[in-house]
Amino acid sequence: MTRRGGLLGVVLLLVLFGAGGRALWLWLDRPIERVSIAGEFTHVSADYLRDELAPLIRGRTWLSVNVAELREEALAIDWLSEVRVTREWPNALTFELVEQIPVARWNDDYLLNPEGEPFAFGPVSPPGDLPDLAGPAGSGAEVLAYHERLATRFGAMGLELSQLRLEPRGAWRFQLDDGVWVMLGRNDREARLGRLSAAWQRQLGSQASHIRYIDLRYPNGVAVAWHGESDPAEDDESAEG
Repeated sequence: MTRRGGLLGVVLLLVLFGAGGRALWLWLDRPIERVSIAGEFTHVSADYLRDELAPLIRGRTWLSVNVAELREEALAIDWLSEVRVTREWPNALTFELVEQIPVARWNDDYLLNPEGEPFAFGPVSPPGDLPDLAGPAGSGAEVLAYHERLATRFGAMGLELSQLRLEPRGAWRFQLDDGVWVMLGRNDREARLGRLSAAWQRQLGSQASHIRYIDLRYPNGVAVAWHGESDPAEDDESAEG
């Protein structure tokens, strides 16, 4: 009888602990009533972020919410590059957010960060002075790196590289000073750029406002299409370069 009484006491104690633990859990697992946002933001506002976060926590409770899952959901919000989520006693969550840094437009509907990763900008207007880049899916880092090389090269000539395009078959084209388009192609890019630099400094630079595009896909010279002409005309002097 003593042994049975001891076992019964243990069982009753476990039941009491279980009931108490469940009551404690239910008491602690309250609806989330407050959300704090931490971080430094240049392009997005705290109100925008609160509006985007609100649906993620709606109907969730403080202890039951999976903060790792919530972090992944928050990372899908436009303009966020990193998210950390912590619980704050007794019924609050804190989101530490890191904003994306836009360095270029990408394929019209996206922006690129410094790593060449595209992200959507949603209803937030991006800066107006970003270069305009485009390329196939997955080529953001390659196009951004080549843009930096070309921008440095033409910057030394007093020119701005305003657009750069990588075509699906690997050909490149770019725009200078929001005006002249240059067809660079796929092969012998350095030699072709050298011919362009020589021709630009010798003659084409002074006539830039009259040029529609320059085609470098020639073995020895460059072809120039002028405004008002339907076909490119070979420029004899620039072809010497």
